Amino acid sequence: MTNLFNPDQLLYGGDYNPEQWPPEIWREDVRLMQEAGVNFVSLGIFSWAKLQAGPEAAFNFGWLDEVMALLHAGGVGINLATATASPPPWLFVQFPDARPVTWDGVRLEVGGRQLYCPSHQGFRTAVRALVRAMAQRYGDHPALRLWHVNNEYGCHISECYCDLCAEQFRGWLRGRYGDIDALNAAWGTAFWSQQYHRWAEIQPPRQAPTYANPAQQLDWRRFSSDNLLSLYELEVAVLRELTPHVPVTTNFLGFLKNVNYVQWASREDVVSLDAYPDPADPHSHVEAALQYDMVRSLGGGRRWLLMEQATSAVNWRTRNAPKRPGLMRLDSLQAVAHGASAVMYFQWRASRAGAEKYHSGMLPHVGEQSRTWQEVKALGAELRDLKGLARMGVPTKVALLFDWESWWALEIDSKPSADLRQMPVVLKYYAALRSLGQSVDLVWPGSDLNGYAAVIAPNAYLLTAQSAGNLRSFVQRGGHLVLGPFSGIVDEHEQIGLGGYPALLRDVLGAWVEEWLPLAPGETLGLRLEDGREARASTWAEKLHLSGGRALAQFTEDYLAGGAAISEHVFRKGRSYYLAADLAREDIAWLLRRALAAAGAAVSDLPLELDVGVSSGEDGWVLSLLNFHRTATLHLRLPEGGRELSGEGSLASALALAPLAARFVRYDRPIVPSDVRVVASDPAHD
Repeated sequence: MTNLFNPDQLLYGGDYNPEQWPPEIWREDVRLMQEAGVNFVSLGIFSWAKLQAGPEAAFNFGWLDEVMALLHAGGVGINLATATASPPPWLFVQFPDARPVTWDGVRLEVGGRQLYCPSHQGFRTAVRALVRAMAQRYGDHPALRLWHVNNEYGCHISECYCDLCAEQFRGWLRGRYGDIDALNAAWGTAFWSQQYHRWAEIQPPRQAPTYANPAQQLDWRRFSSDNLLSLYELEVAVLRELTPHVPVTTNFLGFLKNVNYVQWASREDVVSLDAYPDPADPHSHVEAALQYDMVRSLGGGRRWLLMEQATSAVNWRTRNAPKRPGLMRLDSLQAVAHGASAVMYFQWRASRAGAEKYHSGMLPHVGEQSRTWQEVKALGAELRDLKGLARMGVPTKVALLFDWESWWALEIDSKPSADLRQMPVVLKYYAALRSLGQSVDLVWPGSDLNGYAAVIAPNAYLLTAQSAGNLRSFVQRGGHLVLGPFSGIVDEHEQIGLGGYPALLRDVLGAWVEEWLPLAPGETLGLRLEDGREARASTWAEKLHLSGGRALAQFTEDYLAGGAAISEHVFRKGRSYYLAADLAREDIAWLLRRALAAAGAAVSDLPLELDVGVSSGEDGWVLSLLNFHRTATLHLRLPEGGRELSGEGSLASALALAPLAARFVRYDRPIVPSDVRVVASDPAHD
């Protein structure tokens, strides 16, 4: 298989859509790509209509042949799309029922993108034919380095409720349960007289008079993710058959709720991501870092591809703020610091027409005199100096537990509170870990936890016996577990474990929950931490009973007053902590500091505006320092013995990091992010 990652090169480029422009522009594009240092582009993502004019029409590859030849001559490698992401209008004249159906029965119309029913066999046949023709035509092209399968699966259509998908759902259920009695037991259909006697009686959880069966909803989510995955695998099977030497990927969309990326990543040769942090949010880089750590973890720690981001404004928010001077560079370097080997954008040349014409590009509408173009060229040159990072990994000792199925189950309707949502909770715990100077891996139920000192589970609402056993074994061996509220409530069938929550981990926690106290918006509940500091719970609180554990915090108000709010328990060689409340990030950090110190992890105090990371490899250790503060200079104390990554000169341990600045410092000995200290934030710039 082609080695996509040159160990001495970071990939740089973006989506290239030459079908939007006349041929004379193509040659100018290649010249400007060379000027900017572009060495890699994604090509043909939305080109199906140009490649094929109708069901009986011959494929039109002439224009694509010319573009690929120009790129190859210019030294630009190609991530060639299978072009299936946006089917052409003629396909739905041929197959009107290939248009997807929404939850409330509306069949969507032609005019956008990603319009297809994943179950439609006519659509699948057309996809297979196109992919086969692409692979036969370009499989041995010297510029081809990677196959880009479809694009952003699930972005617009993650579920289709048509009759074809209903039949596929029934087949999926037969494969999962074997017989109808097993399904009835798993779904708890004795409730509300929902018992099924024949498979044909089962439908998708379409719009109904009131709540649909929760287990049915959960299985529908599983099926819908699997159904999209089968569409991806259809394309990959053709590519593996005809071009086994070319790696494949499909670009993920951060924490896209309806697609279980854990299942998808194992079917890719390299994991890739599209990320669009909001320039108007001064802390959006924290969520971006969480996404970057997620895709690195999905790939088993290997380096990954930032397939899309924006050079400046996007087109799809209510208000589309531009990136300030320097922020595009900082966003890109943050991805590299978190394990990316490619920095790419949507798109190369900003469009003149269409729904994304106001989306920024590497080459804006105003052309080469623009600020964005000058920043694009400067970053291309800088990435050549940082090429050594392409050989490095990101070492971690702390893991954050994340589970798509638990996310689905938590946010199914008819819960004690609709305000307890997965991603805000996860982001809060992740931000607390970063503020303590921790590099973080994400792990999934069943992941190998050996090598981690601590596992943090912000919420594990759905917990299978196998997953609970994995956590128990981790603590037994000496690991430290921090478990957030409303965890371990249901099994994989959305059925509650009885006898006190979380039923499967009561012995590990030395505590159990009797009942929940959801809090109204704006309502809080007081608690006192062990060191005497006061804190406030919001959104959620629980009545926690100790059964061997001890209280690290107690509630001070309402009928929970005097009861434990945070527990600690020594279990075999390890230790567990349980939070019976939704707390502010600073209070979560208080507990995490204690847990990490007990686990032997060094901690520090870092502002959220400072992203600190460490990469390591045969060439040593590299400390990355990125200041996302818009106005303040951060004065840092660094470990002794560092030198600039792009030079050989030694660097003083005292460093002033300007607003929106980044530095990469090389060491010959092991370091960790918590080795960095913030001495001061320059008040003159606040």
